[in-house]
Amino acid sequence: MKEKILIVEDDAVIAELEREYLSANGYSVDVCSDGLSGYGSALQNDYSLIILDVMLPGLDGFEFCKKLRVDKDTPILFVTARQEPDYVIEGFSLGADDYITKPFNFRELAARVEARIERYKAISSKKNSNIDVLEFTALKLCKSSRKVYVDGNEVVMTNKEFELLWHLASNPDIVFSKGDLFYEIWGLDSMGETSTVTVHINRIREKIDKNSAGIQHIETVWGTGYRFIH
Repeated sequence: MKEKILIVEDDAVIAELEREYLSANGYSVDVCSDGLSGYGSALQNDYSLIILDVMLPGLDGFEFCKKLRVDKDTPILFVTARQEPDYVIEGFSLGADDYITKPFNFRELAARVEARIERYKAISSKKNSNIDVLEFTALKLCKSSRKVYVDGNEVVMTNKEFELLWHLASNPDIVFSKGDLFYEIWGLDSMGETSTVTVHINRIREKIDKNSAGIQHIETVWGTGYRFIH
């Protein structure tokens, strides 16, 4: 069965070029020209990946990603004409899996699409591994449901926040550099975007430490990276 991809792009020329190229590479492709119709299609269908423009009518890409992450963890590849680090980090912090800037090479687009889909399959398959629950003093992580609890109360996390926390918590006392974590969770070389890891770590800390009796689970190892303390 062909992998199914959703393209949400308001530039009809770009959308058609993406559709044609990806179709020629063996994918089944749907196209929506605005954020609202794209969001509806993403909720109603099971896509292997969503190629999402940031500047969209009706519902912009950032808000689209934020809303979708409440219900689904479908991989999202942002397409943007902007390259500012803060702009890219914002996309990752909302749950994006990758990004590519306009103008782009279609071979690179296809390569990124394939890599993100394969990585998502690999992560999903790990849900069937023997370890499904990690429990600490006030913290509990459930991999199959992708839920986090602090003192018995559920704490909502984005897909990437959960993956990052699970990776650290399932390897306690091991120090990981920012580059290692960026590669492990986002599947890319650091490309100078290791600040994305810092943003996610800070958000995780805000969510799990504020109600856990003063326990700080993620320790900063200055000059090196981070490690999980249990």
